[in-house]
Amino acid sequence: MYNTRPAPDDLLVEIADYVHQFDDAHISALAFKTAHQALLDSLGCALLALKIPACFNLLGPIVPGTSVPLGSRVPGTLFELDPIKAAFDIGTCIRWLDYNDTWLAAEWGHPSDNLGGILAVADYKSRIEQKEILQMQDVLTCMIKAYEIQGILALENAFNQVGLDHVILVKVATTAVVSRLFGLSKSQTIDALSHAWIDGHSLRTYRHAPNTGPRKSWAAGDATSRGVQLAWFVKQGQAGIPSALTAKKWGFSDVSFQGKAIKLVRPLGCYVMENILFKVAFPAEFHAQTAVECAIKLHPEVKDRLDSIEKIEVFTQEPAMRIINKEGPLYNEADRDHCLQYMIAIALLYGELKAEHYSDKSAKDKQIDQLRQKMQVREDPQFSRDYLDPEKRAIPNALQIFFREGDHTEKVVVEYPLGHKQRRLEAEPLLKEKYKLAVKEVSDTSDMWDHPEALLSMPVHKFMDLWRGGVRHRV
Repeated sequence: MYNTRPAPDDLLVEIADYVHQFDDAHISALAFKTAHQALLDSLGCALLALKIPACFNLLGPIVPGTSVPLGSRVPGTLFELDPIKAAFDIGTCIRWLDYNDTWLAAEWGHPSDNLGGILAVADYKSRIEQKEILQMQDVLTCMIKAYEIQGILALENAFNQVGLDHVILVKVATTAVVSRLFGLSKSQTIDALSHAWIDGHSLRTYRHAPNTGPRKSWAAGDATSRGVQLAWFVKQGQAGIPSALTAKKWGFSDVSFQGKAIKLVRPLGCYVMENILFKVAFPAEFHAQTAVECAIKLHPEVKDRLDSIEKIEVFTQEPAMRIINKEGPLYNEADRDHCLQYMIAIALLYGELKAEHYSDKSAKDKQIDQLRQKMQVREDPQFSRDYLDPEKRAIPNALQIFFREGDHTEKVVVEYPLGHKQRRLEAEPLLKEKYKLAVKEVSDTSDMWDHPEALLSMPVHKFMDLWRGGVRHRV
């Protein structure tokens, strides 16, 4: 083989062009407004996760008791860490409860997972480089670009179909935007992105029965942290791999994507942030959100007739059939929050769904499994078409309950979940309330939701100082 160094893959160049050359003046007011909400909502989710010992025990320095004097802060704690470990900690907290914002397409995922890397690097840079202190507007701009990279790549590239976990896109998007924060050139960003694509990637094994487990709660923190590390490697002089995607036999497409090309199906702008999905009412895997809403609507009608239920018909979309349609034993919280039938059963029983309903204690209620056994789950082809329709991007579910006496409830259908753009005005007051409840113990941030203009010019390190909590040691 004649050893000729190829030009960088077009996709690497296109993403780097967007990060370095896209005119930020073209970012819409709606995108900035939504980014402000997404930032605060994500940090609220992170504070709630600190109460979970399994999450908190992963946080902090590898060597207990150590700190980095000019390091990055981890919201809700007193940890001061290098930006790579801080990115893991922040990203893990945001993601742990499956309550942060979501993007559903051929590949689903959570673009706010990238905030771990963005906040950690921006905080670190602001502390060590007093001549070039970053402002929170820089953070929101990076968020918009990370959301866009992850979300547009997800539109028609289904990594789940080849067994790869969606956090590959968190790694790519974080690498891209923190490269800019680190001060890398466009060519260095291309190099860093090439490493993100050829890096070892997570299989989806831990998201699916019979192996569902808590790794799915820290996988995104791991990915955003790795994105920071790869950008830092290039900052230290590491060369890239120009044809990381397209190299015959050895490139990502041939090795990991069945020979198919990775493509961007629309220009990169601010489309994803404008259309992001918020989790507002309950922490539940997003394909089940409307099913839970259906069940809550039916709760008053069935709560006194649970023993008379003969069958429960559930109609859903194809992704839900593949990801969360689950029969048999459920072994842990991660198993339960990715089980469509479990979430529906809780909502029918209690008329609500909270994070504590996934606990071992709650799962001991025998009525849950009794209801699960009565459920018949099947795909509605129209629901699947509406899910993929770019003009709709619906996430429909329907529920109907039949009783032994021969009567039945109406068939309740919910097409769009509360956090969908189609229901954004309805959701905003509840999203604000979700945030205020989450941060009620951090008084300096409780009114930040209503004053986005004050946030934009705030130095990043000053913003992160507002979130310092009193927790330093693992439990």
